[in-house]
Amino acid sequence: MTRKGRSKKPIRVGVVGVGRGSGFARGAGARLGMELVALCDAWEERLGELGKELNVATYTDYDRFLEHDMDAVILANYFHQHAPLAIKALAADKHVMSETAACFTMAEGVALCRAVEKTGKTYMFAENYPYMLFNQEMRRLYQAGRIGTFMYGEGEYVHPMSAEFKNMISPGTMHWRNWLPATYYCTHAMAPVMFITDTRPVEVSGFVIRHAEDDPVHARTVRLNDAASLIVARMDSGAIVKLLQVYLRGENVWVRIHGSRGQMENLRHGDARMVRLRREQFHEKRTDPEEQIYLPDWPKGHEVAGRAGHGGGDYFMNYHFAQAIRTGEPPYIDVYRGVAMSCVGIQAWRSALEGSVPVEIPDFRSESARRKYAKDDWSPDPATHRPGDPPPSVLGRLRPSKQGLAYAKRVWRKHGYEGD
Repeated sequence: MTRKGRSKKPIRVGVVGVGRGSGFARGAGARLGMELVALCDAWEERLGELGKELNVATYTDYDRFLEHDMDAVILANYFHQHAPLAIKALAADKHVMSETAACFTMAEGVALCRAVEKTGKTYMFAENYPYMLFNQEMRRLYQAGRIGTFMYGEGEYVHPMSAEFKNMISPGTMHWRNWLPATYYCTHAMAPVMFITDTRPVEVSGFVIRHAEDDPVHARTVRLNDAASLIVARMDSGAIVKLLQVYLRGENVWVRIHGSRGQMENLRHGDARMVRLRREQFHEKRTDPEEQIYLPDWPKGHEVAGRAGHGGGDYFMNYHFAQAIRTGEPPYIDVYRGVAMSCVGIQAWRSALEGSVPVEIPDFRSESARRKYAKDDWSPDPATHRPGDPPPSVLGRLRPSKQGLAYAKRVWRKHGYEGD
């Protein structure tokens, strides 16, 4: 049956991951023409609870999950394990929406692009930050020509946490959050800039900020990575972008775009949903105030998004995924954009370990570009470490402190995790 023939039927969806995935599961409802039919996770206790709450089938085995009668799969499993599951779902004739990152190695990015092309199924990268209210408004302003040609941009995703919370969401010394290099979690900062300006990264330089010795939070964790990273990217338009992420003090989600005729950003203080547009009309007939600060409206018909998670972003991811499946048109954040912004983190880590030299971001829309990276399995994952693979920190391969391990174990036990 063609997509057109199925357009009025609910899109039957299965979700992998009952932690972060619970938000997707609850959002995949009739309002968006979706029907949740199955859940999959190795966490049996929570899987059973959520499955009973939502009255859907549950699976601990991914292969059996893929045999369920459904149209699409949403992947909300661990950060570094998305691409293999996405490729398997595509081969099983399922549409896929995948959480960040799209790929964890350059070779995975190649394989994922090839799989989407081979199967012809819809793939959407579930990056929610572009769909926050202020970023949608800045895209509208940019597309309307209000600030001219894109010249420079900044994206910040700064998200400090308490030691207890860090340990709670990272149970076990081998949990990915405890060893993920500081550049890898970059798509929340990069995606809004790409979305607003319709540009793509072509080159990056990575810089790493190490943990301070007097940081009382870090001392109470088993984190083996660095505190944060700064990435400088050159875009295909020639514009320059600065990205800052992740565990510095001073909670902030912020985007700034400078153009040839103006500048815009969301507010750093007060209501961060508000947009500041500044246009010095030096050689133009003045058409509006030099500076405007206002709270934009949601796109017409989507007012309900304001009640969804991540500033409305979670609603729009499900919405655009469903629209892409029905129409057969690729979503804006398609496999190529998703892989490109994920590769920024990988290549920026290469750069940081080599003295912050510029490193290319290949365009995997081109098969000739893919061939160069098809066997590039360079990975910081300690579970698959081979000679030549990178460490999780610019300081090398570290060991957790006795103090940090003892505190982490107390937190883990408190929340039902008894491992190391």
